[in-house]
Amino acid sequence: MTAGRAEIEGFLPHRDPFLFVDEVRVIDAHHIEATRAWKGDEFFFAGHFPHYPVVPGVILVETLAQAGGVGVKLQGITAAGTFFLASVGNVKFRRQVRPGDVFEMKIHNLRASARLIKQKGLGYVDGELAIEADWLCIVGEETA
Repeated sequence: MTAGRAEIEGFLPHRDPFLFVDEVRVIDAHHIEATRAWKGDEFFFAGHFPHYPVVPGVILVETLAQAGGVGVKLQGITAAGTFFLASVGNVKFRRQVRPGDVFEMKIHNLRASARLIKQKGLGYVDGELAIEADWLCIVGEETA
């Protein structure tokens, strides 16, 4: 299964300028692949090292988690609710991600149920590992 931008907006509450996933593909019951093309006009580049723009590390972690959330919804593991990050661990930054880069993600479901999602993700640019991390999301309801 594959989801493009319009389908992704149906799975996540995020919208521009805070939706960071362009495409998600489900590989099997445990593996998800996704992409994001960083164009250079994203809001954070104006202030995050403006003379040498780099995607902030926290944005890369958020991008992985967003892709993982779409993936588990495509896999049918959970259909309702909103994912909230509960913990992030084992984050390692291996390479900078810059404007013009295509960020390719490989995500593995470590544990997934209707209420808790534990995933590990790897992010690559040009085949080179840029980030690795794992995270736990709680599936809950939005409250006003």
